[in-house]
Amino acid sequence: MRFASLGSGSKGNALIVEAGGVRVLVDCGFTAREAERRMQRLGIDPQTLDAILVTHEHGDHVRGVPVLSRRFRLPVWMTAGTRRNCRDNDLHDVQIIHGHAEWRLGDLRIRPFTVPHDAAEPVQFVFDDGRHRLGLLTDLGSITGHVLEMLDGVDGLLLECNHDPEMLASGPYPPALQARVGGNWGHLANAQARELLQRLDLARLQRLVGMHLSEQNNRPELAEEALQTGAQGSEAEIMLACQEGGFGWQVLA
Repeated sequence: MRFASLGSGSKGNALIVEAGGVRVLVDCGFTAREAERRMQRLGIDPQTLDAILVTHEHGDHVRGVPVLSRRFRLPVWMTAGTRRNCRDNDLHDVQIIHGHAEWRLGDLRIRPFTVPHDAAEPVQFVFDDGRHRLGLLTDLGSITGHVLEMLDGVDGLLLECNHDPEMLASGPYPPALQARVGGNWGHLANAQARELLQRLDLARLQRLVGMHLSEQNNRPELAEEALQTGAQGSEAEIMLACQEGGFGWQVLA
């Protein structure tokens, strides 16, 4: 199994996951043209994608999804709530998913799970190729028992480290937006990411990536410190995703 990011942050998110001959795009918060440019950097031809998976309807996750779906005749997998709340519903093919029902694309098993976020019916994903499990967890404001259960013992983890509460409180966001981002239905702070890691079994963890860092309300060194502290004792390689470059191919082997 391998995975790479086209970019991660409030200006756009997109992830490529491939295993067992299956290649999926998770979200696309960039224009279709920009997404294609970023895929080229990874050596990806959009025509080789098998599907698009959508976590929720916010623009930084779905901006380019409809055009890519139509242009390359790609099925889109999303919850019913997400579909109802997408501005552009003209998709090539829609497969409705449920937050507690897994499915397979070829040899890749995909397990969605519900998260507390201010969207209609948001989910995140665990990908399983029979040998390794990769967890994606961004865009949630609080940690739940269900989230912990889904991510326990993963081999790779893409984990939101969105903000530092002190920076958020003293930053440029108006009070209402500060409350939204820092609330139970907003985004994970660095300390919450650290806590989540401390509550997981990390014995198998190979790759740990900090995701969705705020450009205004966080600093890379703060996010990295939280991940290192949370994953202390594991042998995971730790890195951060960035908005412009995402990150290159990472392999679980």
